[in-house]
Parts: sequence; structure tokens; C-alpha cells
Amino acid sequence: MTDWRAVTADITTLAVDAIVNAANGTLLGGGGVDGAIHRAAGRALVEACRPLAPCPTGEARITPGFRLPAAHVIHTVGPVWHGGSAGEADLLAACYRNSLDLAANAAARSIAFPAISTGVYGYPKQEAARIAAEATRDWLAAHRDALDTLLFVGFDASSTALYAAAIAAAES
Repeated sequence: MTDWRAVTADITTLAVDAIVNAANGTLLGGGGVDGAIHRAAGRALVEACRPLAPCPTGEARITPGFRLPAAHVIHTVGPVWHGGSAGEADLLAACYRNSLDLAANAAARSIAFPAISTGVYGYPKQEAARIAAEATRDWLAAHRDALDTLLFVGFDASSTALYAAAIAAAES
């Protein structure tokens, strides 16, 4: 059974097999968690990302972690919030499923996700947490024993609490 939980941490410091990057379509870095991951991994990450771009919304790409403690970085492009009627929920769920598929294909046993699309992309945080937890729950049910550890990483206590509540609701 997978240890599935929310934690407050700096995702760039986690010693897991894979961390997920809330990337933009160019995969070349940006603000928020994307910029932090690129800074921590070093210039080699940009060079590894160049041939993988563009990355469409909902899809994911994998690279080495370079200077990060994580062996891999899985880059996924979340949807920009347009009010909820432009397929945003399906695209956000696809980010989680596709990232988990790449992790499993890379034999990763532990993975850490940031909040995807909740920063400058404007996705409502509580709704994004619910979608993340439900998509993850469904993937884990279909891929029993694929992972040992799955973390939702909040940058502060309030974001971590949203993901902890979403996990609890998804498990009930």
C-alpha cells in the first residue's frame, strides 16, 4: 500500500525518486515552483528540456534531476483557469495521471507533487486539490503496488491542509 500524504516542504530538497514540476509549455523554466526547480537543478536541466518542448497542457515529460536530490524531474503543464467550462478539470487530472505513468515507467518508487495550476494559472486551490486527490486515488487503484510513497507538497501549512483534506475525502 502506498504511503500517500500531504507535507509542507521545499520540493527541491526532497530525496524522492521523482519530483513533479508545474511547468509551462516551453519547459525552460519560469516563476514559482518551476523557477525554483530549474535553479536548484542547474543549467543542465534547461538543456535536457529543450528537445522535449513544446509540452501540451495535460501532458508530461521526464528528465534527470541533475543537482537535485530527486533522480528525475517530471514536467507537466497544467491548465490555465478559464472559469471551469473549458475542460480544465480533465486537463488537470491528466497532468497527474501522465506524471504517474512516467514515474512508473522510470521505476520510480516515490514521487512528490506540487500544487499544479494554482499559482499564476489561477486554478481555485480547493478544487485543484480535490482533482489531484481523486485522479491520484484512481491511478493508485489501477496500479497497486506501483509506488511506495506519494507526496503532495504544500509550500505553506494552509496549502498542505487543503491537500490533506482532499486525500481524506478521496479515501472515504
